[in-house]
Amino acid sequence: MTNAAFWDKLAPRYAAQPIDDVPAYEETIAVTAAYLSPEDRILEIGCGTGGTAQTLAQTAREVVATDVSQGMISIAQSKLTADTSNVSFKVASSDEILDEAPFQAICAFNILHLVDDPKTTIAALSRQVDEGGLIISKTPCMGEGAFFMPAIIWVMRQFGKAPFVHVMTGDQLEAMFHKAGFEILERRKFGSGKMNPFIVARKAS
Repeated sequence: MTNAAFWDKLAPRYAAQPIDDVPAYEETIAVTAAYLSPEDRILEIGCGTGGTAQTLAQTAREVVATDVSQGMISIAQSKLTADTSNVSFKVASSDEILDEAPFQAICAFNILHLVDDPKTTIAALSRQVDEGGLIISKTPCMGEGAFFMPAIIWVMRQFGKAPFVHVMTGDQLEAMFHKAGFEILERRKFGSGKMNPFIVARKAS
């Protein structure tokens, strides 16, 4: 099963699932919004069913939000209202160079561990963000968890119960940003997600 097919199948259940840690999510959004300007054009990759993109649209000029899953994007588009006319959703991979680029900020929440190669994705994102622009990410880093987690995920994948997951540590992820020409402005964690570093990286100008 491809990644897109996995998320297409999961989309209705994903849309109905409540946020696990609401305070941590709200803090993530608040800190992200503090880095944004009302004039910014933003790209969000791995947008899922679009809730975060619509929230960020309240503090930005435009949000382009992408996901590899048509099922996720269809649900996201169905949520659009007159109040979110500055948001557009489209099916695209995380590595795809968009016609709408460049952006002043790119958000990558809970997605960099799900791409085939985070280094390739970060390099592609660096081509789409302005000099001095930001990549703001929050990424589950399974390399900082129990040693048996990758084996459990592998077994679940054989039964179609889990997507592909790239196992890495927060330090490894931070090194990928440095290699792509970014400086780290902030790295922290919210709530109980001890394996989910929030990283703000600025592209060198």
